[in-house]
Amino acid sequence: MAENAAGETSTLARVRLHESTLVRKIAAHDCDGFGLYDLAIDAGRIAAITPSTGELPAVDEQDMGGRIILPAFVDCHTHLDKGHIWPRRPNPDGTFDGALASVSEDRAAFWTAGDVDARMNFSLKCAYAYGTKAIRTHLDSAFPQETISWPVFEAVRERWAGRIDLQASCLIGIEQVRETDWYATLVARVKAAGGILGTVTYMVPDVEELLDRVFAAAIDNDLELDFHADETGDTAAVTLRLIAEAAARNRFEKPILIGHCCALARQPDDEVRRTLDLVAGSTISVVSLPMCNLYLQDRRPPHRVNGGTTPRWRGVTLLHEMAARGVNVCVASDNTRDPFYAYGDLDMLEVYRMATRIIHFDHPVGNWPKTVFANAARAMSLDGSHGMLRAGDPADFILFKGRSWTELLSRPESDRVVYRDGKAIAARLPDYAELDHLMEHTS
Repeated sequence: MAENAAGETSTLARVRLHESTLVRKIAAHDCDGFGLYDLAIDAGRIAAITPSTGELPAVDEQDMGGRIILPAFVDCHTHLDKGHIWPRRPNPDGTFDGALASVSEDRAAFWTAGDVDARMNFSLKCAYAYGTKAIRTHLDSAFPQETISWPVFEAVRERWAGRIDLQASCLIGIEQVRETDWYATLVARVKAAGGILGTVTYMVPDVEELLDRVFAAAIDNDLELDFHADETGDTAAVTLRLIAEAAARNRFEKPILIGHCCALARQPDDEVRRTLDLVAGSTISVVSLPMCNLYLQDRRPPHRVNGGTTPRWRGVTLLHEMAARGVNVCVASDNTRDPFYAYGDLDMLEVYRMATRIIHFDHPVGNWPKTVFANAARAMSLDGSHGMLRAGDPADFILFKGRSWTELLSRPESDRVVYRDGKAIAARLPDYAELDHLMEHTS
């Protein structure tokens, strides 16, 4: 396939574009939501998107034969600082508590600046090769890790500028907000780094007071908010509702992203309606992490080779009900090869494929692709060039072999072609052996 160099014009003819990724439909679209288009590239930007006649293209055009083009992915909830520690610190039983303990031990023992930098860089090389353009990562920020990981993140963000737009949110337990003086220094560090203020919320007795402190800090420092909430099957966990109430009480107008919200799927209908009405009336976006929560939630040890107990629910939140109320909903990668999720590679096609199967993003597909494109970009407050295909924007997109959803989502599409600034990139997935030196002392 010919490459498009800066200043060069070319056309990818007869490509299928999905209606959820276009500002408006100007071609006939099929029941899958795909229309046949010609996509012109000039000087690294999308020059035009026009309906295809379906005829064989002119000599100077490339016939794509109806292959799908989607925008570059947006991954709005990851943990780059935890990534790939599984070989030296696996989860002993696959549970959430097992993950917490294992990560805590590994962080205390090994998370130097060099270790965090190497693993983050490895993860970003994976994401870039798969076609991701923007990522938000959470950074474990309990003392003293914040003094290590935030400077590393800032250096990594600068190194990857122009390839992946990076954001970071601090990650601490809500109870740590009680440490007033230390929390003030963390907020200052986050603000100085251009980050997002975040916490993990639990049903501690003073959770509402602590939430008000978080909101006050965000307002005083002009920061957006990002929460982990109710990552449990316990129906008594209602911090999603409490966050929505705190947002209203504090008249918070900036974007809020809330991840997981698993318990909502198990709560009584009255509690669900009460919560969703509050969320719908706020600036809250919700991101479900289908792969990680399928792995962690409702795991019932002890497990045996022959026997044990089968999980009974999927661990995902009520995205259909949220979307019906107009809530901005997303799905994202979450953890990769660490004690919270033993698998994953920051491939957002895999995330969307699994979300389609787990959450039923089909029949009809509708706007569900936006969960990894425009909706995720909105949750991250990114500009309109992220998550959409539009004339005048950078020609950043992915060309797949599949010509329909059932073709696209049935194979890994490992031969996809990632375009950045109108040119097919040469990046390939890094070899796991690159990380061997970090794991040698644990083998």
